[in-house]
Amino acid sequence: MAEISAKPLLIELGTEELPIGAVDTLARALAAAVHAGLSARGFALGDARHYCTPRRLAVYLPAVAMQQADGESRVLGPTVAVALDAEGNPTPALRGFAAKQGVDVAALTREATDKGERFVHVSKRVGQPLAVLLPEILAEAIKALPIAKPMRWGDHAWSFVRPLHWLVILHGDQVIDAELFGVRATRHSRGHRFMADKPVWITDADAWVEALRGAKVIADPGERRARIRGEVARVAAQLGGAARLDDALLDQIANLTEWPVAIGCSFDSAFLAVPQEALISTMVANQKFVPLLDGHGHMLPRFIGTANIESRDETQIRHGYERVIRPRFADAKFFYDEDLKTPLAQHQQALAAVVDQPALGSLWDKSLRVAELARVIAGRVGADAAQAAHAASLAKCDLLTRMVGEFPELQGIMGRTYALAQGASPEVAYALDEVYQPRGAGDAIAASTLGRVLAVAERADTLAGLFAVGGKPSGAKDPYALRRAALGLARTLIEGGLQLDTRGLLLEALDAIPEAALAAGLKAAKIAPALDAGARRAALAEEIERFIVERLRGYYAEQSIAAGVFEAVLAVTPSSLVDFDRRLRALAEFSQLPECAALVAANKRVANILRKQAELGESPATSIDELLIQAPSERTMVLALQIARDRINQAVRRHDYGEALAIPSRVDLFQSAPGFFAPCDAPSLLAAINDYFEQVMIAVEDPAIRRNRLAILAEFQRVFATVADLSRL
Repeated sequence: MAEISAKPLLIELGTEELPIGAVDTLARALAAAVHAGLSARGFALGDARHYCTPRRLAVYLPAVAMQQADGESRVLGPTVAVALDAEGNPTPALRGFAAKQGVDVAALTREATDKGERFVHVSKRVGQPLAVLLPEILAEAIKALPIAKPMRWGDHAWSFVRPLHWLVILHGDQVIDAELFGVRATRHSRGHRFMADKPVWITDADAWVEALRGAKVIADPGERRARIRGEVARVAAQLGGAARLDDALLDQIANLTEWPVAIGCSFDSAFLAVPQEALISTMVANQKFVPLLDGHGHMLPRFIGTANIESRDETQIRHGYERVIRPRFADAKFFYDEDLKTPLAQHQQALAAVVDQPALGSLWDKSLRVAELARVIAGRVGADAAQAAHAASLAKCDLLTRMVGEFPELQGIMGRTYALAQGASPEVAYALDEVYQPRGAGDAIAASTLGRVLAVAERADTLAGLFAVGGKPSGAKDPYALRRAALGLARTLIEGGLQLDTRGLLLEALDAIPEAALAAGLKAAKIAPALDAGARRAALAEEIERFIVERLRGYYAEQSIAAGVFEAVLAVTPSSLVDFDRRLRALAEFSQLPECAALVAANKRVANILRKQAELGESPATSIDELLIQAPSERTMVLALQIARDRINQAVRRHDYGEALAIPSRVDLFQSAPGFFAPCDAPSLLAAINDYFEQVMIAVEDPAIRRNRLAILAEFQRVFATVADLSRL
């Protein structure tokens, strides 16, 4: 009967225009909360689907029963030992439990649990109608929505993201009687504000989407985005350009329109003298227009606006869009022309008046620290040290230009542009932009070595300085975007192939941090102030290095590298992130081979033996004494260890970690030891350790021989962990 009575459920909240950045988040959250509320009350459900437009949030579930299923409630009471006295009579604990449940002690049952036999109260629950439960569920869902700034309206006590104007709740073709913010549910929705400004009659939940479409509203956000892409592509083809429409801009347009229509527009080509990044930035940020580019990626004097109406006269809309873009472009041209009159280097003095962090000094102080660090790094990676220091001293100067003051997102881009226009070398000019790469998760690292040097120096100084003043992120809070800075630093080192000692780099960055700032950071990090200055910096450097490496977990997880592989390499603490990456990738590949499993099993067996002996208070000898070797398999094992260790160390010196990992299972191991008789059943280190387990008893009575045999196992462990700790796999 429950399946026959299941009907689609629709909930629509009609509001004033919603914040464009919150529409999708609120719609998803509402659907999830309603689904969770129904599930918690025992309704069997499929997936909830969310819908949204600039002035509505909606949830649709394909099949919801008319009534909650009957259920059983079980409440555990005290254990029998506590509930009954020595004569078997109820104790106050049992009587109190029964009274709390509203029943006599005789109504309780007994049940065996993992904590002993307990008294239990079992009661039947009669399912409630959906119409009775839904108002409560909806109220809970509204309360759970992530609304940053709730709005109040009228003289009421309630608040919501925007004032509510209509409410539709349909279970099949029946309206569910509910009220929200003083608005009662009906079957009347509303269509497009201008093209269909009349109530829209909704016959049943399944008819809602098409009823709104007939009223010029596309309720499905995915369908609306697809329409925008199609409209923009159509107009772009007419105008002879390629639309620059990324997902962020698409989302904004979709959340501003209910019936999007693309309009082709143009502007005065004289504005193309302004760097196109500035024009695109103001066009997208302020007007949500779509730029058009030619086949070489250069901006065309044309763009696309997206109207929320089918107009009989698109010319009027076009002229309106062109009229509003003109003053924006005029401002950008004025800023650009004025900025060109002042060489970038002349802003250096003014940087001294801009405070970065009170304990860290000004932006000019930061520029000097970064310049010195960049000079040192450049010398190590083969870049021009003088160019690196010069570029670092200019990198913050564009912050004081008019253009970046108006469009902060152009920082670096304008530095590069002005430097090129003012005669700087291309290497230095491009580094002024590349210092900020990668700007986000999907962005590439700096293309040039000089840019990579600046990017590393900038982020190392930022991390050192902000950790020094106690700015380490806590929980979800990261006001200085240090997680992004740490990942950007790690990616630049790894993807750029910069073989630098991470801890050493951070220590050099911390050496330039003022003592006052360092003291504040030590207090925040709970590092003992009694340590000398060098030890204090070392403690902070270690903390920052751990922070950087932690950011790589997600980076490698996205590349399908197993967490165990990451932990195995982390355990041997490579000093360079480039080396870390090489070991990681070699191990990830090796871990897929069958011999890896055999080696891991052997290593775990060794580890178990050593651990058990340690628990008995016995440790291996400090070195292997060949005079205490008795069995032939012991001799084979010791020689196999010597040969394998030498060959592995040679491979590690060449950074050939794949070869180093494979050596223990190589069957040609003894070819480098001519004249030694090796048993045919032990041609490799793996075979030797397996034979050792078969032929040699570790726990012999003679303590010297026993500790010597443990030393052989300990040496196997050390050789085994040269590249990574495979026991973590």
